[in-house]
Amino acid sequence: MMTDRRRANPAQALCPRSERPVVPSKKALVRRPGPRLADGLVTHVEREPVDVGRAVEQWEAYVETLRAHGWETIEVEPADDCPDSVFVEDTVVVFRNVALITRPGAAARRPETAGVEEAVAGLGCSVNWIWEPATLDGGDVLKVGDTLYVGRSGRTDAAGVQQLRAVFEPLGARVVAVPVSKVLHLKSAVTALPDGTVLGHIPRVDRPSLFPGFLSVPEESGAQVVLLGGHKLLMAASAPRTAELLTDLGHEVVTVDIGEFEKLEGSVTCLSVRLRELYA
Repeated sequence: MMTDRRRANPAQALCPRSERPVVPSKKALVRRPGPRLADGLVTHVEREPVDVGRAVEQWEAYVETLRAHGWETIEVEPADDCPDSVFVEDTVVVFRNVALITRPGAAARRPETAGVEEAVAGLGCSVNWIWEPATLDGGDVLKVGDTLYVGRSGRTDAAGVQQLRAVFEPLGARVVAVPVSKVLHLKSAVTALPDGTVLGHIPRVDRPSLFPGFLSVPEESGAQVVLLGGHKLLMAASAPRTAELLTDLGHEVVTVDIGEFEKLEGSVTCLSVRLRELYA
């Protein structure tokens, strides 16, 4: 059982790396909103009523948009007792086909990880875990090439950063810890363009100078983009001025309405886990 493995020494090599080559892939893990979505946690915003039916429609449109741009979507087993389970990105971090199952900072979210672990293992990923008492949310990890920026937030602690570093640095990752105090997760404040330029809404970013290339955007939700491939960017419809800015810079912007999820501090990034490298 999973709980038995978690009692083992975290220093042990639990899942040896495969010698098979890693190749590009376009698979995305998603998880359908549960009936308790409206009870999801909020930290940095005032609670608003959430229309669960409307949220399901928005989620289905989001998933269809991924598919329309060449992504194979894989539905993780529902976790209907967990209101925030639709925000699947928080449960796992993947780097070069190695999956690190997180230990969410909010205790109520920890049951969400079991289904995600099953999904990534089924795709052939090597699996590691964040060990208690450390905490780490996947939304605090921004990958830019081989650099992993990790937010030290209210959900991710110093021990979580250290454990992530221990797993991924031997694989060639450069791990950079950054402070996060103005938003829920690092990726609530910043994401990156295909060329590595980091986008951020200045009032929500603790230390813009920590990023070598930084582009200020006019709307908070405009700081959150998903790379669909090439110069195509997926972003929320709530940031039209940022969409105009990025289009003017030569990107192809695809927008989706995720307003019900934004009421719960959700974004386009946290509704999926994009797997860009898997074993052949």
